[in-house]
Amino acid sequence: MIARLIRWSIGNRFLVILFAILLTVWGGYTVKNTPLDAIPDLSDVQVIIKTTFPGQAPQVVEDQVTYPLTTAMLAVPGAVTVRGYSFFNDSFVYVIFEDGTDLYWARSRVLEYLSQVAPTLPAASRSALGPDATGVGWVYQYALVDKTGGHDLAQLRSIQDWFLKYELQTIDGVSEVATIGGMVKQYQVVVDPEKLRTYGIPLEKVQSEIVRGNQETGGRVIEMAEAEYMVRASGYIKGIKDLEVIPLAVTEKGTPILLRDVAQIRLGPELRRGIGELNGEGEAVGGVIIMRYGENAMRTIDLVKEKLETLKESLPEGVEIVTTYDRSSLIERAVDTLKEKLLEEFIVVLLVCALFLFHIRSALVILLSLPLGILAAFIVMNAQGINANIMSLGGIAIAIGAMVDAAIVMIENMHKHIERTPLTRDNRWQIVTKAAVEVGPALFFSLLIITF
Repeated sequence: MIARLIRWSIGNRFLVILFAILLTVWGGYTVKNTPLDAIPDLSDVQVIIKTTFPGQAPQVVEDQVTYPLTTAMLAVPGAVTVRGYSFFNDSFVYVIFEDGTDLYWARSRVLEYLSQVAPTLPAASRSALGPDATGVGWVYQYALVDKTGGHDLAQLRSIQDWFLKYELQTIDGVSEVATIGGMVKQYQVVVDPEKLRTYGIPLEKVQSEIVRGNQETGGRVIEMAEAEYMVRASGYIKGIKDLEVIPLAVTEKGTPILLRDVAQIRLGPELRRGIGELNGEGEAVGGVIIMRYGENAMRTIDLVKEKLETLKESLPEGVEIVTTYDRSSLIERAVDTLKEKLLEEFIVVLLVCALFLFHIRSALVILLSLPLGILAAFIVMNAQGINANIMSLGGIAIAIGAMVDAAIVMIENMHKHIERTPLTRDNRWQIVTKAAVEVGPALFFSLLIITF
Protein backbone atom coordinates (compact mmCIF):
# COMPACT_ATOMS: atom_id res chain seq x y z
CA MET A 1 0.00 0.00 0.00
CA ILE A 2 2.82 2.42 0.89
CA ALA A 3 4.61 1.57 -2.37
CA ARG A 4 1.45 2.27 -4.38
CA LEU A 5 1.02 5.59 -2.55
CA ILE A 6 4.62 6.56 -3.37
CA ARG A 7 4.14 5.69 -7.07
CA TRP A 8 0.88 7.69 -7.19
CA SER A 9 2.52 10.69 -5.53
CA ILE A 10 5.42 10.72 -7.98
CA GLY A 11 2.99 10.37 -10.87
CA ASN A 12 0.85 13.26 -9.60
CA ARG A 13 3.54 15.70 -8.51
CA PHE A 14 1.39 18.79 -9.10
CA LEU A 15 -1.31 17.51 -6.73
CA VAL A 16 1.31 16.71 -4.11
CA ILE A 17 2.75 20.24 -4.33
CA LEU A 18 -0.77 21.68 -4.15
CA PHE A 19 -1.50 19.53 -1.11
CA ALA A 20 1.75 20.72 0.53
CA ILE A 21 0.75 24.35 -0.04
CA LEU A 22 -2.72 23.73 1.43
CA LEU A 23 -1.09 21.94 4.38
CA THR A 24 1.19 24.93 4.94
CA VAL A 25 -1.72 27.40 4.92
CA TRP A 26 -3.89 25.20 7.14
CA GLY A 27 -1.01 24.51 9.52
CA GLY A 28 -0.05 28.18 9.71
CA TYR A 29 -3.61 29.13 10.61
CA THR A 30 -3.71 26.36 13.22
CA VAL A 31 -0.42 27.45 14.79
CA LYS A 32 -1.65 31.02 15.00
CA ASN A 33 -4.85 29.97 16.80
CA THR A 34 -3.48 27.12 18.92
CA PRO A 35 -3.88 27.82 22.67
CA LEU A 36 -0.54 28.37 24.38
CA ASP A 37 0.16 27.20 27.90
CA ALA A 38 3.14 26.04 29.90
CA ILE A 39 1.58 23.17 31.84
CA PRO A 40 -0.40 20.31 30.26
CA ASP A 41 -3.87 20.01 31.76
CA LEU A 42 -4.03 16.41 33.01
CA SER A 43 -6.62 17.07 35.71
CA ASP A 44 -9.86 15.13 36.02
CA VAL A 45 -13.17 16.48 34.81
CA GLN A 46 -14.66 17.65 38.10
CA VAL A 47 -17.42 19.89 39.39
CA ILE A 48 -17.19 21.48 42.83
CA ILE A 49 -20.19 22.27 44.99
CA LYS A 50 -19.57 24.79 47.75
CA THR A 51 -22.21 25.16 50.45
CA THR A 52 -22.06 27.85 53.12
CA PHE A 53 -23.77 27.05 56.45
CA PRO A 54 -22.93 30.03 58.69
CA GLY A 55 -21.88 29.46 62.28
CA GLN A 56 -22.04 25.67 62.22
CA ALA A 57 -19.40 23.22 63.43
CA PRO A 58 -17.81 20.75 60.98
CA GLN A 59 -19.77 17.79 62.36
CA VAL A 60 -23.08 19.62 61.89
CA VAL A 61 -22.05 20.63 58.38
CA GLU A 62 -21.10 17.01 57.67
CA ASP A 63 -24.40 15.56 58.89
CA GLN A 64 -26.81 18.15 57.47
CA VAL A 65 -25.10 19.28 54.26
CA THR A 66 -22.11 17.22 53.09
CA TYR A 67 -23.65 13.77 53.56
CA PRO A 68 -26.98 14.54 51.77
CA LEU A 69 -25.15 16.19 48.88
CA THR A 70 -22.60 13.39 48.54
CA THR A 71 -25.22 10.65 48.46
CA ALA A 72 -27.30 12.58 45.91
CA MET A 73 -24.33 13.18 43.60
CA LEU A 74 -23.53 9.46 43.45
CA ALA A 75 -26.45 9.09 41.05
CA VAL A 76 -25.17 11.70 38.57
CA PRO A 77 -24.58 10.07 35.14
CA GLY A 78 -20.89 9.64 34.35
CA ALA A 79 -19.71 10.33 37.90
CA VAL A 80 -16.97 7.93 39.03
CA THR A 81 -15.96 9.47 42.36
CA VAL A 82 -17.67 11.79 44.84
CA ARG A 83 -15.65 13.31 47.68
CA GLY A 84 -17.00 15.46 50.49
CA TYR A 85 -15.13 17.74 52.90
CA SER A 86 -16.63 19.54 55.86
CA PHE A 87 -15.21 22.63 57.56
CA PHE A 88 -16.43 25.30 59.90
CA ASN A 89 -19.09 27.24 57.98
CA ASP A 90 -18.40 25.50 54.66
CA SER A 91 -18.90 22.22 52.84
CA PHE A 92 -17.13 21.16 49.64
CA VAL A 93 -18.27 18.26 47.44
CA TYR A 94 -16.10 17.20 44.48
CA VAL A 95 -17.84 15.23 41.72
CA ILE A 96 -15.27 13.59 39.40
CA PHE A 97 -16.44 12.34 36.00
CA GLU A 98 -15.14 9.86 33.45
CA ASP A 99 -12.34 10.96 31.13
CA GLY A 100 -13.62 12.64 28.01
CA THR A 101 -16.80 13.98 29.62
CA ASP A 102 -17.68 17.50 28.52
CA LEU A 103 -17.22 19.82 31.48
CA TYR A 104 -20.31 21.92 30.79
CA TRP A 105 -22.47 18.84 30.32
CA ALA A 106 -21.19 17.64 33.70
CA ARG A 107 -21.98 20.99 35.32
CA SER A 108 -25.53 20.94 33.98
CA ARG A 109 -26.09 17.42 35.32
CA VAL A 110 -24.72 18.35 38.74
CA LEU A 111 -26.90 21.46 38.80
CA GLU A 112 -29.93 19.32 37.93
CA TYR A 113 -29.36 16.92 40.83
CA LEU A 114 -28.47 19.82 43.14
CA SER A 115 -31.88 21.36 42.51
CA GLN A 116 -33.50 18.09 43.61
CA VAL A 117 -31.61 17.83 46.90
CA ALA A 118 -31.63 21.57 47.75
CA PRO A 119 -35.10 21.53 49.45
CA THR A 120 -33.83 18.94 51.96
CA LEU A 121 -30.88 21.09 53.09
CA PRO A 122 -31.11 23.53 56.02
CA ALA A 123 -32.80 26.83 55.20
CA ALA A 124 -29.73 28.84 56.24
CA SER A 125 -27.41 26.98 53.85
CA ARG A 126 -26.53 28.30 50.41
CA SER A 127 -25.10 26.07 47.65
CA ALA A 128 -23.30 27.12 44.49
CA LEU A 129 -21.13 25.52 41.81
CA GLY A 130 -17.43 26.30 41.69
CA PRO A 131 -15.84 28.06 38.71
CA ASP A 132 -15.67 26.35 35.33
CA ALA A 133 -11.91 25.92 35.64
CA THR A 134 -9.35 23.18 36.30
CA GLY A 135 -6.45 22.72 38.67
CA VAL A 136 -4.04 24.46 36.28
CA GLY A 137 -6.27 27.50 35.72
CA TRP A 138 -4.21 29.66 38.09
CA VAL A 139 -2.44 31.76 35.40
CA TYR A 140 -1.83 35.19 36.96
CA GLN A 141 -1.62 36.75 40.39
CA TYR A 142 -1.11 40.29 41.60
CA ALA A 143 -0.97 42.19 44.89
CA LEU A 144 -2.31 45.59 45.95
CA VAL A 145 0.16 47.57 48.05
CA ASP A 146 0.30 51.08 49.41
CA LYS A 147 3.79 51.94 50.65
CA THR A 148 2.70 55.46 51.56
CA GLY A 149 0.43 54.14 54.32
CA GLY A 150 -2.55 56.12 53.10
CA HIS A 151 -4.82 53.07 52.81
CA ASP A 152 -5.21 50.26 55.32
CA LEU A 153 -5.92 46.59 54.57
CA ALA A 154 -9.69 47.09 54.74
CA GLN A 155 -9.59 49.84 52.13
CA LEU A 156 -7.31 47.81 49.85
CA ARG A 157 -9.65 44.83 50.20
CA SER A 158 -12.61 47.03 49.26
CA ILE A 159 -10.78 48.27 46.15
CA GLN A 160 -10.10 44.67 45.15
CA ASP A 161 -13.59 43.32 45.88
CA TRP A 162 -15.68 46.21 44.55
CA PHE A 163 -13.57 47.56 41.71
CA LEU A 164 -10.78 45.38 40.31
CA LYS A 165 -12.60 42.07 40.68
CA TYR A 166 -15.66 43.07 38.68
CA GLU A 167 -13.61 44.73 35.96
CA LEU A 168 -11.30 41.73 35.52
CA GLN A 169 -14.19 39.26 35.43
CA THR A 170 -15.42 40.88 32.22
CA ILE A 171 -12.31 39.67 30.37
CA ASP A 172 -12.91 36.88 27.88
CA GLY A 173 -11.36 33.67 29.22
CA VAL A 174 -11.44 34.60 32.92
CA SER A 175 -13.58 32.28 35.02
CA GLU A 176 -13.02 33.78 38.46
CA VAL A 177 -11.01 36.43 40.27
CA ALA A 178 -10.25 35.17 43.77
CA THR A 179 -9.19 37.54 46.55
CA ILE A 180 -6.46 36.79 49.09
CA GLY A 181 -5.67 38.68 52.29
CA GLY A 182 -6.88 41.99 53.65
CA MET A 183 -9.77 42.80 55.93
CA VAL A 184 -13.40 42.48 54.90
CA LYS A 185 -15.20 45.49 56.38
CA GLN A 186 -18.46 44.77 58.17
CA TYR A 187 -20.89 46.28 60.64
CA GLN A 188 -20.60 44.54 64.00
CA VAL A 189 -23.41 44.61 66.57
CA VAL A 190 -21.98 43.60 69.95
CA VAL A 191 -25.02 42.85 72.13
CA ASP A 192 -24.97 43.25 75.91
CA PRO A 193 -26.78 40.16 77.31
CA GLU A 194 -27.53 41.88 80.63
CA LYS A 195 -29.38 44.70 78.89
CA LEU A 196 -31.30 42.23 76.77
CA ARG A 197 -32.42 40.42 79.91
CA THR A 198 -33.33 43.71 81.56
CA TYR A 199 -35.59 44.76 78.70
CA GLY A 200 -36.84 41.23 78.11
CA ILE A 201 -35.77 41.18 74.47
CA PRO A 202 -34.63 37.85 72.99
CA LEU A 203 -31.58 37.71 70.69
CA GLU A 204 -33.71 36.50 67.80
CA LYS A 205 -35.74 39.69 68.09
CA VAL A 206 -32.59 41.78 67.63
CA GLN A 207 -31.64 39.82 64.52
CA SER A 208 -35.08 40.03 62.95
CA GLU A 209 -35.41 43.78 63.61
CA ILE A 210 -32.04 44.47 62.00
CA VAL A 211 -33.21 42.59 58.91
CA ARG A 212 -36.50 44.48 58.87
CA GLY A 213 -34.71 47.78 59.34
CA ASN A 214 -32.49 47.20 56.31
CA GLN A 215 -35.02 46.95 53.51
CA GLU A 216 -37.09 48.98 51.12
CA THR A 217 -40.87 48.90 51.10
CA GLY A 218 -42.86 49.83 48.02
CA GLY A 219 -46.36 51.26 47.82
CA ARG A 220 -48.74 52.17 45.05
CA VAL A 221 -48.78 55.11 42.66
CA ILE A 222 -50.58 58.37 43.51
CA GLU A 223 -51.69 60.68 40.70
CA MET A 224 -51.45 64.38 41.50
CA ALA A 225 -51.62 67.30 39.04
CA GLU A 226 -51.39 65.02 36.02
CA ALA A 227 -48.24 63.39 37.40
CA GLU A 228 -47.66 60.03 39.05
CA TYR A 229 -45.80 59.76 42.34
CA MET A 230 -44.48 56.38 43.47
CA VAL A 231 -44.82 55.77 47.19
CA ARG A 232 -41.99 53.91 48.90
CA ALA A 233 -40.34 53.70 52.28
CA SER A 234 -36.54 53.98 52.14
CA GLY A 235 -34.87 51.85 54.80
CA TYR A 236 -31.47 50.76 53.56
CA ILE A 237 -28.74 51.12 56.18
CA LYS A 238 -26.01 53.54 55.09
CA GLY A 239 -23.98 53.85 58.28
CA ILE A 240 -23.66 53.20 61.98
CA LYS A 241 -26.19 55.91 62.87
CA ASP A 242 -28.89 54.14 60.87
CA LEU A 243 -28.24 50.95 62.83
CA GLU A 244 -28.28 52.74 66.18
CA VAL A 245 -31.85 54.03 65.76
CA ILE A 246 -33.46 50.72 64.78
CA PRO A 247 -36.37 50.19 67.27
CA LEU A 248 -36.56 46.85 69.06
CA ALA A 249 -39.48 47.29 71.48
CA VAL A 250 -41.44 49.83 73.53
CA THR A 251 -41.43 50.26 77.31
CA GLU A 252 -44.59 50.42 79.41
CA LYS A 253 -44.42 54.23 79.26
CA GLY A 254 -44.19 54.20 75.47
CA THR A 255 -40.49 54.92 75.21
CA PRO A 256 -38.90 53.10 72.26
CA ILE A 257 -35.97 50.81 72.96
CA LEU A 258 -33.38 51.34 70.26
CA LEU A 259 -30.58 49.05 69.15
CA ARG A 260 -27.96 51.36 70.66
CA ASP A 261 -29.59 50.89 74.07
CA VAL A 262 -28.73 47.17 74.16
CA ALA A 263 -25.66 46.86 71.90
CA GLN A 264 -22.46 48.50 70.84
CA ILE A 265 -22.30 49.12 67.07
CA ARG A 266 -18.98 49.50 65.27
CA LEU A 267 -17.08 48.89 62.09
CA GLY A 268 -14.64 45.98 62.17
CA PRO A 269 -13.04 43.18 60.13
CA GLU A 270 -14.69 39.88 59.34
CA LEU A 271 -13.26 36.79 61.03
CA ARG A 272 -10.22 35.65 59.05
CA ARG A 273 -8.90 32.13 58.47
CA GLY A 274 -5.53 33.26 57.10
CA ILE A 275 -3.49 36.20 55.83
CA GLY A 276 -1.82 37.37 52.64
CA GLU A 277 1.83 38.40 52.90
CA LEU A 278 4.19 39.82 50.26
CA ASN A 279 7.98 39.31 50.25
CA GLY A 280 8.30 39.48 54.02
CA GLU A 281 7.26 43.14 54.00
CA GLY A 282 3.95 42.66 55.75
CA GLU A 283 0.36 41.91 54.86
CA ALA A 284 -1.05 42.72 51.43
CA VAL A 285 -4.21 42.18 49.41
CA GLY A 286 -3.91 39.90 46.40
CA GLY A 287 -5.97 38.76 43.45
CA VAL A 288 -5.75 35.45 41.59
CA ILE A 289 -6.89 35.16 37.96
CA ILE A 290 -8.48 31.76 37.28
CA MET A 291 -8.70 30.89 33.59
CA ARG A 292 -11.81 29.28 32.14
CA TYR A 293 -11.58 25.64 31.04
CA GLY A 294 -10.14 25.18 27.54
CA GLU A 295 -9.11 28.81 27.04
CA ASN A 296 -5.84 30.14 25.66
CA ALA A 297 -3.65 30.89 28.68
CA MET A 298 -1.29 33.23 26.81
CA ARG A 299 -4.14 35.24 25.33
CA THR A 300 -5.96 35.45 28.65
CA ILE A 301 -2.85 36.69 30.46
CA ASP A 302 -2.22 39.34 27.79
CA LEU A 303 -5.80 40.59 28.11
CA VAL A 304 -5.46 40.71 31.91
CA LYS A 305 -2.26 42.76 31.64
CA GLU A 306 -3.87 45.19 29.23
CA LYS A 307 -6.88 45.59 31.52
CA LEU A 308 -4.72 46.15 34.59
CA GLU A 309 -2.76 48.87 32.78
CA THR A 310 -5.98 50.76 32.10
CA LEU A 311 -7.28 50.21 35.64
CA LYS A 312 -4.10 51.58 37.24
CA GLU A 313 -5.17 55.07 36.18
CA SER A 314 -8.34 54.77 38.29
CA LEU A 315 -6.65 53.58 41.50
CA PRO A 316 -6.34 55.95 44.48
CA GLU A 317 -3.08 57.80 44.87
CA GLY A 318 -0.38 55.62 46.41
CA VAL A 319 -2.01 52.28 45.55
CA GLU A 320 0.07 50.08 43.23
CA ILE A 321 -0.50 46.74 41.48
CA VAL A 322 2.47 44.39 41.81
CA THR A 323 2.66 41.21 39.72
CA THR A 324 3.47 38.21 41.92
CA TYR A 325 2.95 35.35 39.44
CA ASP A 326 2.87 35.42 35.65
CA ARG A 327 2.80 32.17 33.68
CA SER A 328 3.37 33.94 30.36
CA SER A 329 7.15 34.05 30.96
CA LEU A 330 7.22 30.26 31.29
CA ILE A 331 5.10 29.89 28.16
CA GLU A 332 7.40 32.18 26.20
CA ARG A 333 10.47 30.22 27.32
CA ALA A 334 8.85 26.96 26.19
CA VAL A 335 8.09 28.40 22.75
CA ASP A 336 11.58 29.90 22.48
CA THR A 337 13.09 26.52 23.30
CA LEU A 338 11.21 24.92 20.41
CA LYS A 339 12.35 27.68 18.06
CA GLU A 340 15.98 27.23 19.13
CA LYS A 341 15.83 23.46 18.66
CA LEU A 342 14.27 23.85 15.23
CA LEU A 343 16.99 26.27 14.18
CA GLU A 344 19.69 23.93 15.52
CA GLU A 345 18.16 20.98 13.65
CA PHE A 346 18.04 22.98 10.41
CA ILE A 347 21.68 24.01 10.72
CA VAL A 348 22.94 20.53 11.66
CA VAL A 349 20.98 18.83 8.86
CA LEU A 350 22.17 21.38 6.32
CA LEU A 351 25.82 20.94 7.36
CA VAL A 352 25.70 17.14 7.52
CA CYS A 353 24.04 16.79 4.13
CA ALA A 354 26.33 19.37 2.56
CA LEU A 355 29.47 17.67 3.95
CA PHE A 356 28.61 14.02 3.33
CA LEU A 357 26.46 14.24 0.20
CA PHE A 358 27.97 17.35 -1.37
CA HIS A 359 24.50 18.22 -2.66
CA ILE A 360 22.71 21.35 -1.49
CA ARG A 361 19.36 20.50 -3.11
CA SER A 362 19.22 17.22 -1.20
CA ALA A 363 19.70 19.13 2.06
CA LEU A 364 16.89 21.52 1.08
CA VAL A 365 14.54 18.56 0.49
CA ILE A 366 15.24 17.31 4.01
CA LEU A 367 14.81 20.78 5.49
CA LEU A 368 11.48 21.18 3.68
CA SER A 369 10.08 18.06 5.34
CA LEU A 370 10.64 19.42 8.86
CA PRO A 371 8.26 22.44 8.84
CA LEU A 372 5.61 20.43 6.99
CA GLY A 373 5.80 17.69 9.61
CA ILE A 374 5.58 20.24 12.44
CA LEU A 375 2.56 21.96 10.84
CA ALA A 376 0.84 18.58 10.42
CA ALA A 377 1.51 17.83 14.10
CA PHE A 378 -0.17 21.11 15.14
CA ILE A 379 -3.20 20.27 12.98
CA VAL A 380 -3.58 16.90 14.72
CA MET A 381 -3.08 18.53 18.14
CA ASN A 382 -5.79 21.08 17.40
CA ALA A 383 -8.19 18.35 16.23
CA GLN A 384 -7.65 16.47 19.50
CA GLY A 385 -8.02 19.60 21.63
CA ILE A 386 -4.40 19.56 22.83
CA ASN A 387 -2.83 22.95 23.48
CA ALA A 388 0.80 23.88 22.90
CA ASN A 389 2.60 23.32 26.20
CA ILE A 390 5.93 22.12 27.52
CA MET A 391 5.06 18.45 26.96
CA SER A 392 3.59 18.77 23.47
CA LEU A 393 6.27 21.18 22.22
CA GLY A 394 8.96 18.96 23.76
CA GLY A 395 7.46 15.98 21.95
CA ILE A 396 7.62 17.85 18.65
CA ALA A 397 11.26 18.78 19.29
CA ILE A 398 12.11 15.13 19.98
CA ALA A 399 10.14 13.91 16.95
CA ILE A 400 12.12 16.21 14.68
CA GLY A 401 15.09 13.86 15.03
CA ALA A 402 13.06 10.88 13.84
CA MET A 403 11.66 12.83 10.87
CA VAL A 404 15.15 13.98 9.90
CA ASP A 405 16.50 10.43 10.12
CA ALA A 406 13.81 9.11 7.78
CA ALA A 407 14.37 11.89 5.25
CA ILE A 408 18.16 11.42 5.32
CA VAL A 409 17.82 7.66 4.78
CA MET A 410 15.59 8.19 1.76
CA ILE A 411 17.88 10.86 0.24
CA GLU A 412 20.98 8.73 0.85
CA ASN A 413 19.33 5.75 -0.82
CA MET A 414 18.54 7.97 -3.76
CA HIS A 415 22.22 8.90 -4.06
CA LYS A 416 23.19 5.20 -3.96
CA HIS A 417 20.93 4.53 -6.92
CA ILE A 418 22.36 7.53 -8.77
CA GLU A 419 25.87 6.09 -8.26
CA ARG A 420 24.81 2.81 -9.94
CA THR A 421 22.73 4.41 -12.69
CA PRO A 422 23.71 7.85 -13.97
CA LEU A 423 20.83 10.28 -13.70
CA THR A 424 19.38 11.62 -16.97
CA ARG A 425 16.31 13.59 -17.96
CA ASP A 426 14.55 10.41 -19.13
CA ASN A 427 15.22 8.09 -16.17
CA ARG A 428 15.11 10.68 -13.34
CA TRP A 429 11.66 9.81 -11.98
CA GLN A 430 12.11 6.08 -12.53
CA ILE A 431 15.19 6.14 -10.29
CA VAL A 432 13.40 8.33 -7.73
CA THR A 433 10.47 5.91 -7.70
CA LYS A 434 12.66 2.86 -7.32
CA ALA A 435 14.73 4.41 -4.50
CA ALA A 436 11.67 5.66 -2.61
CA VAL A 437 9.73 2.39 -2.94
CA GLU A 438 12.74 0.43 -1.72
CA VAL A 439 12.94 2.14 1.71
CA GLY A 440 9.56 3.91 1.96
CA PRO A 441 7.51 1.11 3.61
CA ALA A 442 10.24 0.35 6.15
CA LEU A 443 10.58 4.04 7.05
CA PHE A 444 6.82 4.42 7.36
CA PHE A 445 6.41 1.53 9.79
CA SER A 446 9.46 2.56 11.79
CA LEU A 447 7.99 6.05 12.26
CA LEU A 448 4.61 4.48 13.03
CA ILE A 449 6.19 2.41 15.83
CA ILE A 450 7.86 5.52 17.25
CA THR A 451 4.55 7.38 17.07
CA PHE A 452 2.70 4.77 19.08
